[in-house]
Amino acid sequence: MKLDNTVAAVVTGGASGLGAATARTLAAQGVRVTIFDLSEEAGQAIADEIGGLFVKVDVTDEASVIAGFEAARGRNGQERVLVNCAGIAPAAKTTSRGEPHSLGMFESVIAVNLVGTFRCVAHAATGMANLEPLGTDGERGVIVMTASVAAFDGQIGQAAYAASKGGIASLTLPVARDLSKLGVRVATIAPGIFETPMLSALPQDVQDSLGTQVPFPSRLGKGEEYAALAMHICENAMLNGETIRLDGAIRMAPK
Repeated sequence: MKLDNTVAAVVTGGASGLGAATARTLAAQGVRVTIFDLSEEAGQAIADEIGGLFVKVDVTDEASVIAGFEAARGRNGQERVLVNCAGIAPAAKTTSRGEPHSLGMFESVIAVNLVGTFRCVAHAATGMANLEPLGTDGERGVIVMTASVAAFDGQIGQAAYAASKGGIASLTLPVARDLSKLGVRVATIAPGIFETPMLSALPQDVQDSLGTQVPFPSRLGKGEEYAALAMHICENAMLNGETIRLDGAIRMAPK
């Protein structure tokens, strides 16, 4: 798919981190971008910067997601691109100090990361199905989901997070198969250790230590590198049904 001003995109979690980098990169190509996020001030700031639209959306709430897509389509038209970056990453052991893992926390992580992603995918795909196909392949849209290396190398304290991201990796192929007759491609990026607001809050020596764990390049990943892969997925018609590790060859230790 050629990314230009004829294309509309929705980026969930676009107010910061990987989502913000992706929103900026898409907008730089002329794409009409809508940001979904709960952070109003940060989301509106990014939207103002890129000439896009911000909509406050809670991906765990069906009515909020429906209203978000309605607002996005009302301003920019039906999206041909959806990039899912909304997510949370609290940590807790299965049992600790005589207490079991909070089921509420576990359910919350699954609700945001896995169910929230699928909710947005299902609504976007339904809209994309009504678009006119593009080019000789008949492509109508592209959906990018975000997993994590935790889906494969979950660490101590990451039971909920790893389960949610493993679910996204497992969604990729069946959803791609579901949407193949509609001309909608689906691919997932599994980032390693990236510069995000959560990591940026850590002391610099801790960040540096995390970066040295990456075989090459021995540093934290940058949002622009995630965005570059998301762009390539959109532009390369043969990328479909795959989860791609973007991690500098890291394999996470237990802790």
